[in-house]
Amino acid sequence: MADVKNILKNMTIEEKIGQLMQQNANVFIKTDAQITGKQFNNGYTQDELSNIGSVLNFKSFSEVKQLQEEHLKNDRNKIPMSFMMDVIHGYRTIYPIPLALGCSFDPDLVTRCTKMASKEATAGGVHITFTPMVDYVRDARWGRVMETCGEDPLLNGIMGAAQVKAFQGNSLREKGTMATCVKHFAAYGGAEAGKDYNTVELSRHVLREYYLPAYKACIDAGAKMVMPSFNSLDGIPATMNKWLMKQVLKDEWGFNGVTISDYNAIGEFLKHGIFDNEKDAAKAAFSAECDIEMISNTYLHHLKELIEEGVFTEQQLDEAVLRVLELKEELGLFEDPYRGVTEEDEQTAFLTPDSRTLVRKAAEECAVLLKNDGILPLSKDVRKIALIGPLADNNQIKGFWACHGRDDECVTVKEGVSALVPNAEITVVKGCGNLFDDYDRSGFDEAVKAAASADVVVLCLGEPQNYSGEGNSRLDIVLPGVQDELAAAVCEVNPNTVAVTFSGRPLSFARLSNNVKAILHMWFPGTEGGNAAASLLFGIANPCGKLSMSFPYSVGQCPIYYNHLNTGRPKRDDSRYYGYCSNYIDGPNLPFYSFGYGLSYANFVYEGLELSSDKLTSSGAIEAVITVKNDSGLDGKETVMLYMRDLVASTARPIQQLIAFEKVEIKAGQTKQIKFNITESMLRFWNDKDELVSEKGRFWLSTGYADHLIFTKEFELI
Repeated sequence: MADVKNILKNMTIEEKIGQLMQQNANVFIKTDAQITGKQFNNGYTQDELSNIGSVLNFKSFSEVKQLQEEHLKNDRNKIPMSFMMDVIHGYRTIYPIPLALGCSFDPDLVTRCTKMASKEATAGGVHITFTPMVDYVRDARWGRVMETCGEDPLLNGIMGAAQVKAFQGNSLREKGTMATCVKHFAAYGGAEAGKDYNTVELSRHVLREYYLPAYKACIDAGAKMVMPSFNSLDGIPATMNKWLMKQVLKDEWGFNGVTISDYNAIGEFLKHGIFDNEKDAAKAAFSAECDIEMISNTYLHHLKELIEEGVFTEQQLDEAVLRVLELKEELGLFEDPYRGVTEEDEQTAFLTPDSRTLVRKAAEECAVLLKNDGILPLSKDVRKIALIGPLADNNQIKGFWACHGRDDECVTVKEGVSALVPNAEITVVKGCGNLFDDYDRSGFDEAVKAAASADVVVLCLGEPQNYSGEGNSRLDIVLPGVQDELAAAVCEVNPNTVAVTFSGRPLSFARLSNNVKAILHMWFPGTEGGNAAASLLFGIANPCGKLSMSFPYSVGQCPIYYNHLNTGRPKRDDSRYYGYCSNYIDGPNLPFYSFGYGLSYANFVYEGLELSSDKLTSSGAIEAVITVKNDSGLDGKETVMLYMRDLVASTARPIQQLIAFEKVEIKAGQTKQIKFNITESMLRFWNDKDELVSEKGRFWLSTGYADHLIFTKEFELI
């Protein structure tokens, strides 16, 4: 093991500051790797380049090897660089977007996918991933909802923690593991109006109740790094927000790992209007103990000067640098700067049969059957199939942030269906032009003709994969262009029409649902998406996904979320005075499809909820038993959910709150009992004194899904 403290003693101030700098690979070498932000011409000297401690936006292990070799020749301390990347939902073999993974309600599936991605990414030279992204979200207009697991803090935290453990393994010295960086701390997903990078204004109570828990779950799981968010909170950019970065993250949660700014975030303090010069920006960020500065160069230009002026001590600099060096040591970089990887590893790691099988399974498990009027599953004996729509024969279904995944390696719906039913006559018609802003209806006639002569129509609709993700907020979230009109025209001549839909966010399907007999929502399913869609359409796989984010009836409902407060004037269905309660006069309050909703080809009947006691003590537990029967001839999986409501508390509590869930396989005709232990800690909330407490009183436990709870039992905390 390297003696990093001794190495630190021999470093100059300039060399120490260099360890706190991160730059794109193209600063050092020619590369056509995609740059995940604005490119800056920084004009580094050779000495400055030799000191830089970490790199992002590179393309392959061969580039990593070239960069590392050159760096070690020029660095007198022989401190290896670390290489970081956004490995969000796969590296080369791509699995469904995180929002889709949330719909699986299956942490084990997330673990298996993550381990596969880690194996591929480390073969590509990656040491640290900017994952998991566990920003809590309520507004589908925000493009980065695709990177989260949705609108529930418990689910977000469980899935994020699973990723941390899967990426990091038992030791970062194990081959195929990498360090994780949880992001974006904090409340990035609360951006006003759903606009990326926008201001966030939340009460401390809402922040602690909904937004902070998932970050803490990832810290508790052992995440090595934290990335503060772009947004301001309480008027202070997160990267310089001492309450967040020091009081909450370090003092309360005990985090002692590395913090890193987001792309140029420190330089953007000036855009926020907080400072008019980079020196003050550097001072603010370093005061908040942000260790590594990504892309911008305020530390490089001003940190030494601030130390010489006595604003900071060299000991403070040493503490930040030591955290960086200790992580490099934990990764084993001093012993082997390449972590046991060779070019041969890279050539054999990607797109293996096992990896393809896994991501296909994931795409099947994450898809959500939103509607089915008895038409699905389709018979494999069907003779004439019309595949209509812009995504019928389109391989652009991997989704945003797909790392080094390639469109040409993705299986289309046409390819999947053709392979599964090779004897069917398949007609493919696009039907409309550009997905987002093209209102060309010239393809309608061909689509209608194909539909009229088909036994069944599969409409393949959605939004382009580059209309979700970073910077891709939408003003409206209906199907883009003329797709709803295309669906109406097709269904008029052939009612045997199902829709397979793709998106990176919840969409408003009110018009589509009025026309088609079934909607199978695939999200952006990744490399094996077309095969997974075919398996689900024809009943080879049974849909089992449940929505991890509500689908609004209209964009005007956004932000919309299931775990809202009751208000003093809640809407009542029997109220005559709609103007005097919390409702819309021109539409429903509830979403079109609620959190936790999802159909199956099996028929799951909830037969009861029983509690072992109606009294709970602070040191005891109540067992909740939910009985579910599969009243069908098909095996299937059901996610059984348990919701809680605190009936009287010192602060208003949600009308429903998910506190436990379990995904279970139930065979045809089988009845299962799913058991949950309820303890006092599951009832805690943040009061008006900023304390995490539980309060004695009455509670409801319910099962079903949000807004559609089936059985409810009451108990008392005594």
